[in-house]
Formats: sequence, structure tokens, C-alpha cells
Amino acid sequence: MLKGFKDFVLRGNVIDLAVGVVIGSAFTAIVTALVNGIFNPVITLLFNADDLNSAGITLREKAGDVPAVVLSWGSVLAAVIQFLLIAIVVYFALITPMNYLKKVSFTKKKEEEAPPADEPPSEIDLLVQIRDLLSSQNSAQRGADDHPPYDSGAPEAKPVS
Repeated sequence: MLKGFKDFVLRGNVIDLAVGVVIGSAFTAIVTALVNGIFNPVITLLFNADDLNSAGITLREKAGDVPAVVLSWGSVLAAVIQFLLIAIVVYFALITPMNYLKKVSFTKKKEEEAPPADEPPSEIDLLVQIRDLLSSQNSAQRGADDHPPYDSGAPEAKPVS
């Protein structure tokens, strides 16, 4: 039982996944700090709010014990900005370089593969070669006469009287 667990944990994919999760969580902390420290204050200034999370539209004011109804779009906007930043960085820092490396590797493998020795001749090329061979054989059999009498190879028919 422990051997199976050890094989599972030491498999390369599990370790790569663990490293990805750790780096991803550290990267999320960086992006969260960037959004909270830079983007949120700028958006808060633009919309004249105390805090981006409190930015929103009041649909109904507070009346007595009934709380106010506020459409808080500020926190949604902050989450969208954070998502877009993460997506942009992942695309340009990971996906684009990996696609480039795959492309370079593929072209290198293609260049290393030996091209086929000779392409097989096409059907037309074969027919031309057969025609030329037959022509040379016929001219050798005929000798100097260009138009020998046609011989079908059938026995001659006797004239009927």
C-alpha cells in the first residue's frame, strides 16, 4: 500500500502539479496586491468612491429597519481586472513561449528527418518510359525500314475461290 502511494507521489506529473499550485498561489498574491494597490485606487478616484468595494448604485435607500439595496459593481470590477491580469500574464509568459518552443522543435525535427531517397515516378513518367522502351525495341527489330508490313502473328488466311 505504501509502495503504491510512493509511486504516485514521486511520479513526475504530481510534482509538476504541486510546483504549479505553489507558484500559482504566489502569483495570485502578487496580482491581488497589484489590483488592490494600484488599480483599485485609480478606479476609486474615477468614480469618486471611498473604496472600490463600496462603489455601486443605490437602488433603494435604507428605511428604518430595512437595509439599503446597493448594486455593488466595484468588487466585481476588481475581480474582473484581477482575472484579466492573470490571464494576460499566463498567456504572454507561459503559453506564447511554449508555442514558440514547440514550433522551433517541430521544424528542427522535420529538418533532421532524412528526405525520401527518390520519389517514386508518377504514372505518366512510367508510361513514357514504357513507350520509349517499346519504341526502341520495335526500331531494333525493324532494322532500317521505318514502316515494315504489319504482322499480327495470326496464320495467313487462304483465299476462298
